[in-house]
Amino acid sequence: MSTSSSADPADYAWAKAWYAGKRILVTGGTSGIGAAVSRAFLHAGAQVTATGVAQHELDALAGDEDFTSASLRLLDVRDEQAIDGLLSGLDGLDILVNCAGMIRRGEELDLAVFEQVVDVNLNGTMRMCAAARPLLTANASNIVNLASMLSFFGGGLVPAYSASKGGIAQLTKSLAIAFAADGIRVNAVAPGWIATPLTKPLRDDPERAESILSRTPLKRWGLPEDVANAVLYLCSPAASFVTGATLVVDGGYSIT
Repeated sequence: MSTSSSADPADYAWAKAWYAGKRILVTGGTSGIGAAVSRAFLHAGAQVTATGVAQHELDALAGDEDFTSASLRLLDVRDEQAIDGLLSGLDGLDILVNCAGMIRRGEELDLAVFEQVVDVNLNGTMRMCAAARPLLTANASNIVNLASMLSFFGGGLVPAYSASKGGIAQLTKSLAIAFAADGIRVNAVAPGWIATPLTKPLRDDPERAESILSRTPLKRWGLPEDVANAVLYLCSPAASFVTGATLVVDGGYSIT
């Protein structure tokens, strides 16, 4: 089955009126869905700081023309001192997108692994939101968190990932209430089966791929750009009355 969509997701000229010159921070913004989000904002003329947890993630973008104007930074969202150091070096901030995360399929029943995954995915998101709040308060600002279809389903091989993403949906609602007085909207996107390196083993397995696509009404794998488009919408004036929402981007998988 094709992974293509009906529109060219790389053409973000329509978003330049909204995002040209805006200051964006994308954690986990150097790979997978996070990189697509960073790329989308860069195409829209924004000033993007994209973080990765390992140097090789940053090095992989060294020759990417789309990222020429981006600021690429190392960041472990478990490290509060590093978070404060990064944020203190920013001139200002209009949008925070929390894409940093991890999954340890088949290992998460081990308590130590469970705690690590939750600490990165859920606690790391909260650390970023709390630390960025003073910068975001100075503007009509937005936070978008990365949830998942496993915010709503159980996952026997990934209990920590599922629990953390369920927590992201509730955290998003709670922070939307708490931060509203500061003029900060807080929303989330919940991707389904997206064509990223993480899902390549599933896409390469004909039986597993067929079971996924046969349940997906739109009959294709999602693109990282599909998720990026949803993020751009949620941060835009078109969504000015939307907060506390989790926007599902899964081709209809979760409704069947």
